[in-house]
Amino acid sequence: MQKAIFLDRDGTLNEEMGYINHASRFKVFDYTFKAIRILNNSGFLVFVITNQSGLARGYFDEDLLSDIHNRFIEDAKKEDAIIEQVYFCPHHKDGVIKKYKKDCDCRKPKPGMLLKARDEYNLSLENSFMIGDRYKDIQFGQKNNLSTIMVLSGYGLGEFTYQRKSWDKHPDFICKNVLEAAMLIEKIETSEL
Repeated sequence: MQKAIFLDRDGTLNEEMGYINHASRFKVFDYTFKAIRILNNSGFLVFVITNQSGLARGYFDEDLLSDIHNRFIEDAKKEDAIIEQVYFCPHHKDGVIKKYKKDCDCRKPKPGMLLKARDEYNLSLENSFMIGDRYKDIQFGQKNNLSTIMVLSGYGLGEFTYQRKSWDKHPDFICKNVLEAAMLIEKIETSEL
């Protein structure tokens, strides 16, 4: 069984821009591919799991989202950084696009995307991590017995500064960004050998 890293997308790997309804708005952080490469070299399969309610809200379509994700995976590959797959939840209970308007089991912090990845890739969750910039990413990781890292990029700093007092549980680790998180995981993995 493989161990995995589950990465949130917006605010963690790329600039938080609201709804990315045009490919030019998808701006990957300079350090993202280096971080993914470190995670790959540490023996992890890397997955992106992202809520994309803009589909349900009619702000963009699946073709645009697919193009963005395919380009992202290809750009990463050119930098020797391997993303196994991007899983996304298109649903929202208040959506305007009928086929996506529902309360589903895949919208984080619910486990649908993770369970799909686990089953498709034969993953060991007990040695896996969730990295994200939102409390819902941390909830998602904790509910699924993943080690959790909150990054302070995107919404992370604001949520950590102003909302953490209301949190039931806290992340296992807090890092400045996904590169710092990757270096922390590399250090943890090296010390456990």
